[in-house]
Amino acid sequence: MFANYLIGLREGLEASLVVGILVAYLVKSGRRDRLPPIWAGVLTAVALSLAFGAVLTFTSSRMSFEAQEAFGGTLSIVAVCFVTWMIFWMRRTARTLKSELHGRLNAALAMGTMALVLTAFIAVGREGLETALFIWTAVQATGQSTDPVIGAGLGLATAVLLGYLFYRGALKINLAKFFTWTGAALVVVAAGVFSYGVHDLQEAGVLPGLNSIAFDVSDAVPPSSWYGTLLKGTVNFSPASSWFEVTAWLAYMLPVMTVFFLPGRPKSPAPAAPAAPAAPAAPAAPAAPAAPAER
Repeated sequence: MFANYLIGLREGLEASLVVGILVAYLVKSGRRDRLPPIWAGVLTAVALSLAFGAVLTFTSSRMSFEAQEAFGGTLSIVAVCFVTWMIFWMRRTARTLKSELHGRLNAALAMGTMALVLTAFIAVGREGLETALFIWTAVQATGQSTDPVIGAGLGLATAVLLGYLFYRGALKINLAKFFTWTGAALVVVAAGVFSYGVHDLQEAGVLPGLNSIAFDVSDAVPPSSWYGTLLKGTVNFSPASSWFEVTAWLAYMLPVMTVFFLPGRPKSPAPAAPAAPAAPAAPAAPAAPAAPAER
């Protein structure tokens, strides 16, 4: 539940911030009449995200076991790719998100109503589709149909509340630090989802090595225990993991976390302007001839 709460909070806060910035800009600029297209785009994006989740659930339920595992494993890896891109994108643009959205909104206002709908739809729909995909993979990974959805729902509700408080000016936090530390937590979650996706592909026969076990700590961490369930639900920890799963986890976790915490490239100082060449000295005027001495 916690991992999906984090997903819902992170993705929902991004969408809430985007909507809040768009609405605040229109209100402060005296364009309240342009708010309905914004809300139309938001509601359309939410409906599309719910429909996407329903299609994933309906499609997988009509497949054979091997096809379900291959389908789930492939979508797990796709979800990890989307979430990884989102983590780095928000880390890079957290400080400039407001000015970037203002520029897009000005362009949409100039183009008309459908451009406003599309601006809000794209801004919210991206997070919504990513959330639906990641929650679906979490349901497949944990084997539970309620806890992941409840966790994500609580995260989304918290995000909406925080977004409203941001809009009203009652809450101010350092967004760059917030997205940095939640991003690091999501890297750990995504590594577990990636490892589980590999496990699904092994069960489908797409990848080998299903019975080549790297470690088995099921006696110390029973899957049915509360702490086994907690580890499974938060970081997708499996007490019995194959070498392929362990390799996949390390191959994702180590480089992504390292790159994520690398300091930003310092801006190189602007080259000094070359000194203007000194103007040539004016030639000295010829000395006047000395007057002849009087006798």
